Amino acid sequence: MAAAGGEPSAPSSSDDLFQNFYTEIDRLLRPGSSYFNLNPFEVLQIDPEATDTELKKRFRALSILVHPDKNQDDPDRAQKAFEAVDKAYKLLLEPEQKKRAVDIISAGTEYIEHMMKEKKKQLKKDGKPVYVEEDDPEMFRQAVYKQTMKLFAELEIKRKEREAKDMHERKRAREEEIETAEKAKRDREDGRVDSWRTFQSKGKKKEKKNRSFLKPPKVKMEQRE
Repeated sequence: MAAAGGEPSAPSSSDDLFQNFYTEIDRLLRPGSSYFNLNPFEVLQIDPEATDTELKKRFRALSILVHPDKNQDDPDRAQKAFEAVDKAYKLLLEPEQKKRAVDIISAGTEYIEHMMKEKKKQLKKDGKPVYVEEDDPEMFRQAVYKQTMKLFAELEIKRKEREAKDMHERKRAREEEIETAEKAKRDREDGRVDSWRTFQSKGKKKEKKNRSFLKPPKVKMEQRE
């Protein structure tokens, strides 16, 4: 079975799977796997039309195959492969996430079909044989696979950009909140200082007002005859 929009599936029988566990780990950890593995159907190598029973069976087979306990000579890579399988399975258990993945694959397929029609229209206009390489089922499958991969990657990049933007906005809002709190604290402290200065100023004025010194009478000097 080949995953829609994906590469040919790994052998389906349990015996074949266990004989090819290194191949499965390599497939799940190949260069670019961070984007290849965005497609859960590609990770599990299963069609979107597969039933829940088939999905569960496939998950069990792959998870046992790449489990670290079964690959003790390379447990670190096996753990990463197992996490990829587990993540894909859990994602497909969520109806909304599964529908999203199916929609992306459908969009990739529709895009290739549209491009084929446009190419054939141009060939017909030019008076050439109306045949494109995607008419070959294998070439069509590869074209859909590449387009689907591109769509998954683009959506993931946009998601990360939104996440980074949201994080930046939350950080800025937090900084503004702290700045506002610190300003309010400074204002309160300045208010207390001003109140103390005003109190001291009034006290000095009152003290000055209460001080009244009696001036000594002027003594007239007697004149002697």
